[in-house]
Amino acid sequence: MENTISSLQQEINDFEFIAPADLEAFRLRYTVRKGLIAALFSQLKSVDPAEKPRIGHLLNELKRTADAKLSDAEQKLAPIKIDSNKRIDLTLPGRRYFTGSEHPVQKVLGEMKKIFSDMGFSIATGPELELDHFNFDMLNFPPDHPARDMQDTFFITDGNLESDVLLRTHTSPVQVRVMLDQKPPIRVICPGKVYRNEAISARSYCVFHQLEGLYIDKNVSFADLKATIYSFARQMFGADVKLRFRPSFFPFTEPSAEVDVTCYLCGGKGCRVCKKSGWLEIMGCGMVHPNVMRNCGIDPETWSGYAFGMGVDRTVLLRYKIDDIRLLFENDLRMLRQFTV
Repeated sequence: MENTISSLQQEINDFEFIAPADLEAFRLRYTVRKGLIAALFSQLKSVDPAEKPRIGHLLNELKRTADAKLSDAEQKLAPIKIDSNKRIDLTLPGRRYFTGSEHPVQKVLGEMKKIFSDMGFSIATGPELELDHFNFDMLNFPPDHPARDMQDTFFITDGNLESDVLLRTHTSPVQVRVMLDQKPPIRVICPGKVYRNEAISARSYCVFHQLEGLYIDKNVSFADLKATIYSFARQMFGADVKLRFRPSFFPFTEPSAEVDVTCYLCGGKGCRVCKKSGWLEIMGCGMVHPNVMRNCGIDPETWSGYAFGMGVDRTVLLRYKIDDIRLLFENDLRMLRQFTV
């Protein structure tokens, strides 16, 4: 009997379900009350009592195998039920799947990262929720210095802590953290989101993106800074781009300068975007102040360096000739779809 069970087990395993009619054929042959498996169970009474437990176990396994195979085949060959109340129009076109794209700010930021990465700059990031100590003190902003008023700040704490918590006003704190963690030479860019309590207009917003750079080594000069900025501007805005450097003041650099490019809308003739000047500011820069280097444990007698910072959003306006920075934050699909790849 054991050989009969084994043979029937192999037969069940080899059975193929091709059409729904095979389901009924399998059921009638193996699993009904008058099928082959039931017939074997009826012969169990004639088996040697000592062998009954083992033979009974084999028969139960055979029945479970047949039932499982039939159930699985029924699921696979079950007819598709169509709701007669719903009409299907097979002539309709297929569904359109919309392709996403990068936001113009992220697209331009990616290009800027690549340009500086090709120059040998690494990329560093830091927290957007920052300590006053890193955002101002370490960058040569004394507690009562009027230069703090240059950046209207969103403070999170009210001054009860040893160092106030705030939303960072620039990504310069990341440079400080890099200088504290690494020994020169240092060549790094720091992209990220920053916050300032400013009036919202066509040219300014309370939250924007910034990219800053820092290079510290021996014998670094302002000429190296200008060469880096010119190389970036030519790759970003074209070989014919015109720049001008204006003396300026920043507590963390000395000497300091602001860099302008010719207005992209009026071509230098003067318009409301450039305030009739013909120029648009793209970044601030300068040589790292010795006090900042000392605060970070770097000897300014041995090392020198430059730093620069630019608004990514303003660069987007220049690149795509957009005349209102607010468009970048309103999620207007009419505007964003223009940048679909």
